[in-house]
Amino acid sequence: MPSDLPLLRMEQIDKSFPGVHALDHVDFDLYEGEVHILLGENGAGKSTLMKILSGSIPRDSGRIYIQGQEIHDLNPERAQALGIGMVYQEFSLVPGLSVAENIFLGQLPRNRAGTVDWPKMIRQAERSLGELGVAINPRAEVRRLNVAEQQLTEIARVLTKQPRILLLDEPTSALSDAERERLFEAIRRLQARGVGIVYISHRLAEVPMIGQRVTVLRDGHLVGTLPVAEAQEDTLVRLMVGRQLTEQFPKHAAAKGSRLLRVENLSLDDTLHDLTFEVYQGEILGIFGLMGAGQTEMARSIFGLEPRASCRIFVNGSETRIRNPNDAIRHGLGYLTRDRREGLVPRLPIPPNITLADLSQFPIFRYLNLQRETATAARYVDDLHIQPPTLTRQVIYLSGGNQQKVVLGRWLCSESKVLIFDEPTRGIDVGAKAEVFALMNHLTERGVGIMMISSEMLEILAMADRILVMRAGRFTAEYGRGQATQEQLLRSAS
Repeated sequence: MPSDLPLLRMEQIDKSFPGVHALDHVDFDLYEGEVHILLGENGAGKSTLMKILSGSIPRDSGRIYIQGQEIHDLNPERAQALGIGMVYQEFSLVPGLSVAENIFLGQLPRNRAGTVDWPKMIRQAERSLGELGVAINPRAEVRRLNVAEQQLTEIARVLTKQPRILLLDEPTSALSDAERERLFEAIRRLQARGVGIVYISHRLAEVPMIGQRVTVLRDGHLVGTLPVAEAQEDTLVRLMVGRQLTEQFPKHAAAKGSRLLRVENLSLDDTLHDLTFEVYQGEILGIFGLMGAGQTEMARSIFGLEPRASCRIFVNGSETRIRNPNDAIRHGLGYLTRDRREGLVPRLPIPPNITLADLSQFPIFRYLNLQRETATAARYVDDLHIQPPTLTRQVIYLSGGNQQKVVLGRWLCSESKVLIFDEPTRGIDVGAKAEVFALMNHLTERGVGIMMISSEMLEILAMADRILVMRAGRFTAEYGRGQATQEQLLRSAS
């Protein structure tokens, strides 16, 4: 490291919210040119610590030093002036503005007349995106981008401000392996310029790829900081969850039953082309593909969220017309979206978020039994280990992983017979992933059929009974359980 003096030092940082002690006197430091990885289960306090540093929320107590100087009254403007930039786990883009406008939001380049210099802004946006190795049209509306492209736009926006301290909260959760490597190349260039980087991730395989040191938080406490050379995966898991995690992919064999869903000749403009497939009782059908292969568009079309050029859908052997999500839910389909924000009502507490799909099928004049709703939600909060288990807490204040569990709880509550899971483990920790996979086993044992869309090859190979591979809106290969390798999946997808 270039200097013995830390670029950043946080001492005894303490923060409480109603019902939860988020950070309990945590110490953390960062050196110039270092990537310091921050790990922990959902709700461990990682994002809270970074939000305090970015000025988004105040600390209750503790001290923050930047290059030896103590910093008081930190807020977002002061943090930006000090050279602190943060890429949040949940995007803060303006959907109706262009990519370029989002990148330069609040600092639009001006010409001599004082008006926005649009050509200059487009050129600079192209340069910023080029540094990340991506070809996104800077004139495109952000609402038209997929999740990965939005993630890269968010990163480009922060990098244009040339931060000295860069905070990355789950920056690769929506990226393919190739996009991740391009991001890592950009991070290495920043390191060479002396930028210090705090990197939050749930992907333990990334630790040796990019980090120099690792700090682990658990339940708001600092449990250890160690060099990457000493950070074996088993050690990190034990520090994170406080126990030995014996099996990350607990796959149980379930009896394959009758056909629950058949989709015939699904087409969507130039995105999807004559897709035909089936899902059976007790089966996990894995869908694998690289970014832009059409997996999410396929899921949204089946669930009635996208118009279809052509398609026939059969549920339990009967042809079914699904025009909207209400039709899909009525016929026993559930859909966990890739972007969890699409499935949440953030300002409502946990109970109505969990019962929402079930209640959507009630007649409008039917009374809502709030006591029963609360009891139902309490059961899923307990079964899914949602933290903190405070039913009155608005879901906007839950960690990303616990928000994901709330959406999972909704589809369990709806008792859907076919569940479409689009990246079900995006942004959740290794312990929570094992819980989600155990839950999927439980569902298939009850005869539920699951479509599991995932870009994580190890997850697909471990959990799927069959795998369909997509490329450019078409199925290119089908593998039975145990028939495919990572190399074969990649070859079929690319």
